[in-house]
Amino acid sequence: MNQQEFWNQKFDKKDFLYGKKPNEFLVSCINNFSKKEKILFLGEGEGRNAVYFATKGYEVSALDASDVGLSKLQEFAKEKGVEVQTSCLDLEHWEVKKKFGGILASFLHLESPLREQVFAQIEEGLKSGGFFVGEFFSKKQLNYSSGGPKDTNLLYGVDSFRGLFKSSIIHKLLEEEVELDEGKGHQGKASVIRLIIQKL
Repeated sequence: MNQQEFWNQKFDKKDFLYGKKPNEFLVSCINNFSKKEKILFLGEGEGRNAVYFATKGYEVSALDASDVGLSKLQEFAKEKGVEVQTSCLDLEHWEVKKKFGGILASFLHLESPLREQVFAQIEEGLKSGGFFVGEFFSKKQLNYSSGGPKDTNLLYGVDSFRGLFKSSIIHKLLEEEVELDEGKGHQGKASVIRLIIQKL
C-alpha cells in the first residue's frame, strides 16, 4: 500500500480524524511568520492547521499525499470562507520550486533516507530569515496510546535533527510530554519533539 492509499483509507470518513482544531504548538509559534510571506504546510491531511492560519490572514499552501484529505481541507476552507492552495504529492517526490517565509508540519512520519531528503528540501525551501516549525512523535511515544505509528523507524529522537540543517539556527529542539486533544486520532498524554529552526 502506498502513502496515498494508506492515508486515503484513514481520511475517508465523515469526521476529521485529527479534529478541526489546529496543533497547539504550531499555533503558539504563529508570530514567527509574516503575513507578507507565503507559508507552506507539509503532510497537512484534512487541513486543520492550514485553514486556521488562513483565517488569521496568512497566504497558505498545503501539500499532502491524500487527495481525500485535501478534498476535505478544501471543504473546510470553504466553510471558513478562506482559500488554501493545495498540492497532492507524496513527499518522496517533493522538489522545492519556490521559497517560503515559513514551512510547518505536525507529525510527519518519515523513514530514513526520505527523512533526510525532506528536511534538506525544507531548508532549501525557506527564504533567508524564514522559519520551519514542526512537532513530531518521539521514540518514547511507543509507551503511550495517544496515537502515532508503532514503528521506531517512523519516530524521532532529538539526535535525529542534529546536523541536518547546514544553514539555519536551531531555536528550539526539545523532547516534551504533552496532552493531545486532536480528534479521535490523537488523544491523551504523548511524547513529542518540538523543533523551531530559522534559515540564515
